Amino acid sequence: MADDADVRRLALALPHTVEIDSDGFDFRVAGKGFVWSYPERRPGRPRVLRTDIAVLYVGDEAEKQALLLGEPTLFFTTPAYEGLPLVMVRLAAVTVERLAELVTDAWRMRAPQDLLAGLDDELAGRAVGP
Repeated sequence: MADDADVRRLALALPHTVEIDSDGFDFRVAGKGFVWSYPERRPGRPRVLRTDIAVLYVGDEAEKQALLLGEPTLFFTTPAYEGLPLVMVRLAAVTVERLAELVTDAWRMRAPQDLLAGLDDELAGRAVGP
């Protein structure tokens, strides 16, 4: 199963990804976050960055609900993220292959159009390359 090192490796493999200084992990493309550590908040306690849970940007509410309803043991949300296109994924429950797909999809939704073509070209080159 996956862990925070896998998130870091996968995110940094994507073009123009920047890691923001954090106690956990926080990745952006063109200044927009696409995957970061879950900042757990409990009443009366300080916020704790959970590196065993990744927050992922998803396209819209429909996609969010599809993930939450389709795989409730893998994905969840909290009231703080209600109405936002974000889901949390339990890293210990996801395969590295699936995490790669999720992180790449999140990056695609946040990256500017000119970077998208570059990623597609790069991925095609890897698939065909030596």
